[in-house]
Amino acid sequence: MSLKLELDFQYNTSVEKAWAALTTSEMLAKWVLPNDFKPEVGHRFQFRAEPNQYWDGVIDGEVLAVDEANRLLSYSWAVGSEKHTVTWTIQELGEGKVNLHLEQTGFSSVPALEGARHGWTNWHNELAKLLAQ
Repeated sequence: MSLKLELDFQYNTSVEKAWAALTTSEMLAKWVLPNDFKPEVGHRFQFRAEPNQYWDGVIDGEVLAVDEANRLLSYSWAVGSEKHTVTWTIQELGEGKVNLHLEQTGFSSVPALEGARHGWTNWHNELAKLLAQ
């Protein structure tokens, strides 16, 4: 069974700034984790956190789709035996607001899905601070 997580976040920002927050290594490091991300299809990258007793701190990824015109970014997200697909889309809402839609697929259990929901919600708070600057 494969479970899917979908979340929407709204920000007072421009589409361009939201896109940069998703696609530049420096900005991703400010709200997710240090990384070597490049928005190029086929690029393999890693997010890195401090290892702990449960996890080596590495998230392996590969860029699957980059469509700046349609504001879509997709990449694989692998931690241990879990391998997911993360897809972001940005929608302009008008009046200086955007909606950032996250879809993460491939979860094998509800606890893994809920852990991701918790993680993305915390990262959303960091992204909101970054976009407000």
